[in-house]
Amino acid sequence: MNIKKIIAEMTLEEKASFVSGATAWTTDDLTASHGVPPVFMCDGPHGLRKQDLSLNRQADIYKSIDAVCFPTACATAASFDRQLLADMGTALGKECQAEDVAVILGPAVNIKRSPLCGRNFEYISEDPYVAGELAASLIGGIQSQNVGTSIKHFAANNYETERMYASSEADERTLREIYFPAFETAVKKQQPWTVMCSYNRINGVYVSENEWLLNQVLREEWGFQGLVMSDWGAVADRVKGIIAGLDLEMPESNHTNDALIADAVRNGSLPMQKLDLAVKHILEIIAKYNQHRQTETFDREADHEKSVRTAENCIVLLKNDDRVLPLKHEEKILFVGGFAENPRFQGGGSSHINAHKIVSAMEASAGYGQITYAEGFAYDSDTYDEAKMQEAVKKAASADKIVVFAGLPDSYESEGFDRIHMDLPQVQNDLISQLTETGKPVIVILHNGSPVMMPWVSAVQGIVEAYLCGEGVGEAVLNVIYGTVNPSGKLAETFPLHLEDTPCYLNLNVREHKLHYAEGVFVGYRYYDTKKMDVLFPFGYGLSYTTFAYGNPRVKVPSGEEFAAGQTAEINVKDGADVYVDITNTGDTAGKEIVQLYVADHTGETQRPVHELKGFEKVALQPGETKTVKFHLDQRSFAYFCERIHDWYAPNGSYTIEIAQSSRTINCRIDVQLTGSEQIPPILDADVQIGELLQNDKLRDAAQEMLHEKILQFAGVEKEADMKPLDRAMIQYMPLRTLRSFIGCTNEEVQEIVERLKEIIQS
Repeated sequence: MNIKKIIAEMTLEEKASFVSGATAWTTDDLTASHGVPPVFMCDGPHGLRKQDLSLNRQADIYKSIDAVCFPTACATAASFDRQLLADMGTALGKECQAEDVAVILGPAVNIKRSPLCGRNFEYISEDPYVAGELAASLIGGIQSQNVGTSIKHFAANNYETERMYASSEADERTLREIYFPAFETAVKKQQPWTVMCSYNRINGVYVSENEWLLNQVLREEWGFQGLVMSDWGAVADRVKGIIAGLDLEMPESNHTNDALIADAVRNGSLPMQKLDLAVKHILEIIAKYNQHRQTETFDREADHEKSVRTAENCIVLLKNDDRVLPLKHEEKILFVGGFAENPRFQGGGSSHINAHKIVSAMEASAGYGQITYAEGFAYDSDTYDEAKMQEAVKKAASADKIVVFAGLPDSYESEGFDRIHMDLPQVQNDLISQLTETGKPVIVILHNGSPVMMPWVSAVQGIVEAYLCGEGVGEAVLNVIYGTVNPSGKLAETFPLHLEDTPCYLNLNVREHKLHYAEGVFVGYRYYDTKKMDVLFPFGYGLSYTTFAYGNPRVKVPSGEEFAAGQTAEINVKDGADVYVDITNTGDTAGKEIVQLYVADHTGETQRPVHELKGFEKVALQPGETKTVKFHLDQRSFAYFCERIHDWYAPNGSYTIEIAQSSRTINCRIDVQLTGSEQIPPILDADVQIGELLQNDKLRDAAQEMLHEKILQFAGVEKEADMKPLDRAMIQYMPLRTLRSFIGCTNEEVQEIVERLKEIIQS
């Protein structure tokens, strides 16, 4: 395809039409005029929701092809397994080729700011590092099959309420540190074919026409080379959007914007080169897909098995008192709860898959031993049926252990609306409490897309978080609770004790069409751990049927020098360093451990969380086996985003590297002295504080020389040793200009000091 030639031959009207979808799911068809066929895109990201082309409207959202539903992002995030996500992506890519799908709409990487976001089941984590790494792996797998992805929803779309209009009000540091990095990592590592812009506004400007976001940040800074498309219906002003870098409007909009685009080109308000660039980006995607078509078969049975194996690696064991799990085949087990027969395995909305083969726990239970069942409560409502509840309690009398399949009904969480609380249906909580009073061990299996309250947490013996684990969740759960599979998932989000504990609780609601991100960078564990708050379950937490020991932590710098625990590692920020730790399986069962690395900044340069995740690795170990896990730290691992310089900055000074099993269980620590960063000088004018000058390496000596006598004069002493603590404290925060009031300096003297300091900085 000669893209340059095609653009030159297209009429203005054709170009204006081409930058909008032809249908809800396809690009414009220029086969007859220019030999450019349409391409199909469909919802994802954990399966194909491919609709019939005749079904153009979102009302037909649940009418799609028979497909395989893999675990949703809330579940796969708990795997912390890059290779698992890449393999799942490869399977999805092959399915796309088999179904002639050019672009699958996903992954979704918006940060889990609040547990109430209705779409959290589609999102990966509260942590931007985890979200970026796992998204990049999934994208890499899908695109290895010559199929495009559309990472979404860019950006700061962390709520469903008024999502098409409300403005996310956030400062640049918060955006850069929390809400942008997942997109940035994926773009820099994998170059997704497309980026989908979100509905919302950011600081008052619609994302679909935000030139700073789409052109400056995405393309110029991060080097994105692909196509920017709108979320379905996200376009406000189409002409402004093209100027800002929005290439493709989706879905088709009856071509109501075509005339506006053409008129804007004619009157000069829309440069033709901007329109041509949008056309070029669309043509490049079409060419890339059509030039690399491959023959694939969508083997739904085989992919169902892949879905089961994927789910097994995502399930999180949250509680296992007295080793109540794994269950034994000779034990009499009572299954309770409607989810045992009708598992909730995916969320509602645009990612809803018409699942090929849904296997419930009851269907999978054949051959596992003596299992009986009592419904107890329905899977799809909060309705009391006293007879069913009493039947469950009665059957519990003859059981050795009780397994309750609980969770959130579809109506509790979905795209399009936010949750209003974190509670399970009350009937579930009540029945679980009644069952704990029987004296029999109770294990709760949870099917939910985001954290829930657990009023019975101290009364039950076991808790298994199955999340929304795809169509094979029943098989995967049975394999985990009976010990065929050792659980290895860990939480990629914090479970708080109360909704009121969440960092954004006071800013949860949209007011006057604005949502204020006033908690800043203190999202998730960054908030809870810094506040030292009790939580239900911390970020990164998950149990195993075996145990692991951490030992021999060390830091190695490029010169070859190594530093062990108890020493202070000297790291030049420009060179980075490698961190190693030995992990040993000290139990009698093969298992996988997720090793986490956090960095704590002690420099005091700015307000930062107590620590931040900067690395994770999943390692498989046989009983008694030891493996060495390696992490690499670079400048970004120590940096925060400094709004003053509009760049990442890692201040020199003291840090700690923490190697951990969760954000609350730190196994090894190594202190670090970071060097190599050039200090950011203070703003030099009459308002600069004396303490700022004395803390700057380049200015300290000159400032002490010029201000020494003036400081002593202010304090009324002859030598510095005689200064009172009060005087020292006051001087630290005194602007230079106050020397006029306190010791009679002239404006000229103050300005002379400022000019001299500026010369030093510039030298």
